[in-house]
Amino acid sequence: MLCKLSIKNIGKSFKDYAIYFFTLILGVSIFYVFNAIESQTIMMNVTASKKNIIDLMTNMLSGVSVFVSCILGFLIIYASRFLIKRRNKEFGIYLTLGMSKQKMSFLLFFETFLIGIISLVIGLGVGIFLSQWMSILVVNLFEADMSSFHFIFSKSACLKTIIYFGIIYLIVMIFNTVMIGKYKLIDLLNARKKSEKIMVKNSFICLLVFVISISLLGYAYYMVTLGVEKTLDTAEKIFIPILLGIISTYGIFWSISGFLLKILSKAKRIYYKGLNCFTIRQISSKINTTVFSMSIICIMLFVTICVLSSSLSIKNSMTENLKTLTPVDIELIKARNLTEERTKKHYRYTFAMIEDSTLSLEETLEKFEINLEENFKDIVIYSIYRTNEVTLKNTLGEYYKEAKEKYLQMNYDTKEDIITISDYNKIANLFHLEPLSLKENEYILIADFDSFIPLREEGLKRNTNITINDKVYTPKYQKCINGFISISSNHINSGVFIVPDNAVDSSLLETETLLANYQKENVEEKIIELENHPYVNKTSLEAGTKKQIYESSVGLGALVTFIGLYLGIIFLISSAAILALKELSESTDNKERFQMLRKLGTEEKQIHKALFNQIAIFFLFPLLLAIIHSVFGIIFSNYILSTFGNDGLLPSIIMTSIFLLIIYGGYFLITYFCSKNILKER
Repeated sequence: MLCKLSIKNIGKSFKDYAIYFFTLILGVSIFYVFNAIESQTIMMNVTASKKNIIDLMTNMLSGVSVFVSCILGFLIIYASRFLIKRRNKEFGIYLTLGMSKQKMSFLLFFETFLIGIISLVIGLGVGIFLSQWMSILVVNLFEADMSSFHFIFSKSACLKTIIYFGIIYLIVMIFNTVMIGKYKLIDLLNARKKSEKIMVKNSFICLLVFVISISLLGYAYYMVTLGVEKTLDTAEKIFIPILLGIISTYGIFWSISGFLLKILSKAKRIYYKGLNCFTIRQISSKINTTVFSMSIICIMLFVTICVLSSSLSIKNSMTENLKTLTPVDIELIKARNLTEERTKKHYRYTFAMIEDSTLSLEETLEKFEINLEENFKDIVIYSIYRTNEVTLKNTLGEYYKEAKEKYLQMNYDTKEDIITISDYNKIANLFHLEPLSLKENEYILIADFDSFIPLREEGLKRNTNITINDKVYTPKYQKCINGFISISSNHINSGVFIVPDNAVDSSLLETETLLANYQKENVEEKIIELENHPYVNKTSLEAGTKKQIYESSVGLGALVTFIGLYLGIIFLISSAAILALKELSESTDNKERFQMLRKLGTEEKQIHKALFNQIAIFFLFPLLLAIIHSVFGIIFSNYILSTFGNDGLLPSIIMTSIFLLIIYGGYFLITYFCSKNILKER
């Protein structure tokens, strides 16, 4: 009998369960989709390096799934509270008719079990369908060959989804049973007649809290923008703006809730227009619990926007960087003139490597039986020189003392990279950069790492001289010239000093580098096979190829994108669902008040408008503050990830806006229409 009643209740209350079902199905399907990536990547034809990144990504997604399951578990428990609250009167009638709390708990237990089974089945079905489309996204991000594509069902992802959600539903069942056990009959029957106790707040205190909160928030914004260098001095300081942001967010909502009603009530044209006075009173009647939930939702939306925007922009920026930062096929780097001082700092150098460092790069390649002319074309070999006379401390000049206080973690004794003007112009010709010229007593500083350039230019503005072999050189320009001398996936050149050819000699030579394109198609395979050559452990020769950099960048970009999408979508669903459920709960509580409006002769159109405005205010307030937070959060993220560039920022912001519009806007519309149905019930 109880089982039949449970099935009947689910069918009868389907409108109440609609948003609950929608959230559960969405959560299950997304959980399956991201955990099924491992099975989908098996049929992709990828290289070994991409395969390693895919393995790393699937392991990280598994770890993230534990965190996601905790979020979804909290969300489902929160949703269950709404459903129980919606049916308080129904449960009160059951108790009045003589049903015991044990039977009522079993009734709710069975209903939750049925809902869980239905949502799991439908969610897995939707997830299996969406995962096939995800396969296409995976292939595009990893730029893999998928000629052997076929329908894939991931048994491991399905089993993981069933286990994780089974545990969540079991916890929800226990939670519901405990809740029912605590209820009293009088509370169940009169639950809808109760209003939250309105605590009248002192206007002066609210204004003071508002000013303090805005000030704290402004300082937090300063710490992650103009004062970002000091903020990043130590790892602990990064938590200060985060903590200030959380406190100020709560303070803003708390203070606004105190004086907004008074301000609007004095604006008579707004307050008495239509049903505005009713809407404002409706909002104020539940203001205490709203403050906390609004703050949580605002922070979750902020995290969502930052995570989605940053992760998507990294992928776009890295793709753009590859086009300009890898202009040749291969780069070979070899340490030269290894000394006792250098071997103490770098214990990886062996005696055999020290002996090999006396050989030129070309001579070392002969040891590997690699002929330059036969295998490479467009060959450029250049040397990097270093001296104790040219360190970061010396190149900053008068700015050093100020820099030391501002950038505490910097190693100012680091020796700078020096290259001759003739070598640089050969690189510039190969990389399609502008050639440079120098007088006998001048130097030029090139760099492309945006975060480091301001520090460099402080030294140049002060006309800081450098000394090499007792000769003084002055800067030709008071700013850095954009440029780089090695292939890479990101802008990592923090500074290279270009000097006249006669400024350095072989005693200062520390590394020798070869840049070239392949003469034949199979050269890449030859370079990879060098790892198995007997001489490989006797030399410090290191190889970096365009293909390796490209694959690593593509893989890293895909990894960041998937984890960002996973967390961003889950946070977005959670924040929107919490708001939606809270508003549906409010509509249930306020049903009799809206009925009173009908009895007073208010038109349905006006009632619907008032309801729409009320829900819109609750959805827009946290979103607006979250967007403001996100502007500064994205600026900070870009500073941290500046080596990746920000070429893809606008497209990522547009994509994030689309996600917000579809998911957050979708929940808003569902909430509005469900609330209308609740208020229409007689």
